[in-house]
Amino acid sequence: MKVISIANFKGGVGKTTTAINLAAGLKKKGKKVLLVDVDPQSNLTQSLGITEDIKDSVYTVLRKEAFGEQTKITDVLMTASDLDLIPSSLDLAGAELELASVYGREQILSQLIKPLKGYDFIFIDCPPSMSMLTINALVSSDYVMIPLQAEFLPLKGLRSFLKHFELVKKLNKRIELLGFVLTKYDKRKKMNRQIKSELEEEFSEDLIFKTYIRSNISLANAQEKGMDIYSYDKNANGAKDYNDLTKEFLSKF
Repeated sequence: MKVISIANFKGGVGKTTTAINLAAGLKKKGKKVLLVDVDPQSNLTQSLGITEDIKDSVYTVLRKEAFGEQTKITDVLMTASDLDLIPSSLDLAGAELELASVYGREQILSQLIKPLKGYDFIFIDCPPSMSMLTINALVSSDYVMIPLQAEFLPLKGLRSFLKHFELVKKLNKRIELLGFVLTKYDKRKKMNRQIKSELEEEFSEDLIFKTYIRSNISLANAQEKGMDIYSYDKNANGAKDYNDLTKEFLSKF
């Protein structure tokens, strides 16, 4: 079982889109996958069609674990759009303050994930900041995967994230950087090509996924409908790109 955090300081770079469609692509190839939403904005949860307020979410089990109550992360497991999901809720926004004084607060999610069995991959969708929730996700993970829009500000956010990531590695020595995925990419745009070139100059080629995700309105439409891209339109460019990314992702293991 491999646990992968999908993270970046910049919002809107395709973290949630990548989490959903990579998980769906892996499931199509016979892999058992779990999605965990630790973002208080609940974008992953909502993008899988869960639009009503949820009584029991990842917040429920985090809080119980933190304060010594008996709990299991599977207590809040649900299936959404045919994918296994640990959902988020707006209550999670208060977790930072509630967990601030808890001993070992960086390890809470890790303790919940450790007993899980039967999954090939677990993807954790993180908030766009180095919050206590993101730290919990990274401490729980074997790898971090970073979606990146090929523009100036997302690249700046990436560099900032990597500085903080070095500090997190002191808490979790096993975590590795799996790589960067360029999203919303249009090779006709000069800036997109320029940022891709800068990324290739700054980092080793094995850290940059060769598959990039093209700009494709079908990806946004699929999330609006609470579906993965394959269920929404298997012939869309987004489906082709995420299918290629799934193959490349598996080749790394």
